[in-house]
Amino acid sequence: MTASPELGTSRTASSELLRSVFRQHAAGVAVITAAGDRPVGFTATSLNSVAAEPPLISFGVGTSSSSWPVVAEAEHIGVHILGEHQQELAATFARSGADRFGPSTYWRSGPEGVPVLDGVLAWLVCRVVARVPAGDHRIVIAEAVVGDPAGGGRPLLYHQGRFTALRD
Repeated sequence: MTASPELGTSRTASSELLRSVFRQHAAGVAVITAAGDRPVGFTATSLNSVAAEPPLISFGVGTSSSSWPVVAEAEHIGVHILGEHQQELAATFARSGADRFGPSTYWRSGPEGVPVLDGVLAWLVCRVVARVPAGDHRIVIAEAVVGDPAGGGRPLLYHQGRFTALRD
């Protein structure tokens, strides 16, 4: 077998290599919320459908995240699929130190007391079934309990380090 001329120079695995590779991977944008003494939430691009029976999802959360202490104890979490019109909301929930549930965020207390964001494409409230250690993160696995897929519109994406939309 001969080397392909379009292959670049390989690099030894590192956190920077992983980030560089995943900048090439377009991902849907979600906001995860949980209720504690105060509501918490964060932007996630690691949301995955795990199984249909039972209906399971997963996402990663950093253990150094300000949301982690509440998510670590939460029985239920909210999952919100953002639309292309919600770049500022995604940025707010991604920004360290931001007032994520301040006046510019429209939300309500939903099922199981979970904060539910208004105007999203779809949302779920899920019961946490596992928190799996994964380096400096935890992979949270949760079972969907209730939700609404009827928001309508086009999804917000994250690619090359920025929020973007689908192109026709």
